[in-house]
Amino acid sequence: MRKEKILLVDDEPDIIDLISYNLEKEGYAIETATNGRDAIAIAKEFLPDLILLDVMMPEMDGMETCVEMRTTDSLKHTIIAFLTARGEDYSQIAGFDAGADDYIPKPIKPRVLISRIQALLRRKGNAAADEAATEINGLKIDKEKYLVTLNGNDMSLPKKEFELLALLLSKPGRVFTREEIFTAVWGDDVVGDRTIDVHIRKLREKLGNEHISTIKGVGYKIETR
Repeated sequence: MRKEKILLVDDEPDIIDLISYNLEKEGYAIETATNGRDAIAIAKEFLPDLILLDVMMPEMDGMETCVEMRTTDSLKHTIIAFLTARGEDYSQIAGFDAGADDYIPKPIKPRVLISRIQALLRRKGNAAADEAATEINGLKIDKEKYLVTLNGNDMSLPKKEFELLALLLSKPGRVFTREEIFTAVWGDDVVGDRTIDVHIRKLREKLGNEHISTIKGVGYKIETR
């Protein structure tokens, strides 16, 4: 079984040693760097699944490092989490703007850090699974182009219909409850009780009745047969 790879970047040897020890105990493959320039070079060769990146470092700080990593094709989709001391004058928003996926304050207990890492890696796995499950029974959705294709024919959908279909297609065969659909598609918007039903009806008119099934009293799902 392939070990998940983590690159740990920090200029404090004690932190490197402590975190490396605990991550290796969990079965991760670990590489380390003490500055941003070395981190970029190592990351290009190591191709980690996740990078833990300190903010305040010599030569190239974490922000600059993150920005440059995001311009590197092989690292564009690598998970990057900033490790930063609470006392640093540092904005989480600035970190996310630089391309980070998460922000982890120091000090942090090893078990808590491991839980955060596991959650981030699961999120990446789920995203990959969702991306792979975008075509079934001749129905395909391209989230980047905002396009739906049915049996080779392209069609455009209104925003909410597209988001509803994308949600259902993210996990074919899984029943999404009405509450889950409301939360994912409409969020805090105030809508009527029949809003989902109306959008499902419109989708069926365009796609055919065979793709979306109603589970009475529960919700809806995409058929897999």
